[in-house]
Amino acid sequence: MDPRAAILKDMAKHFIKTEKERRVFQILEKTEEMMRTWKNLYPNVDLYSGLALNHVGIPSYLFTPVFAVGRSPGWLAHILEQYADNRLIRPRAEYIGPQRAPYVPIEQRTQSPVVKG
Repeated sequence: MDPRAAILKDMAKHFIKTEKERRVFQILEKTEEMMRTWKNLYPNVDLYSGLALNHVGIPSYLFTPVFAVGRSPGWLAHILEQYADNRLIRPRAEYIGPQRAPYVPIEQRTQSPVVKG
């Protein structure tokens, strides 16, 4: 588990004051449990940070910009590293999804694609 997520999860337990916050926290814990059971994935810092941001008054529509601001220094550092070495840095993950899927214009799509994993 991301150590930051563990810290935020513990903090969230202490600042829950409303029934809505308690229910949201329970949903987040269930989500964490299900992902760990089904996919062997642990949460990153964003899972519980949304509850913390909401608690201090930041509306949910601003969560993504707040997350992005926190990541900007790392993104910029990657850009500087790429420029310094004059090469792209490729992620170590390997795409295992469908190959050569036909393009369907959005107007002709009937449903969202199903993600299998």
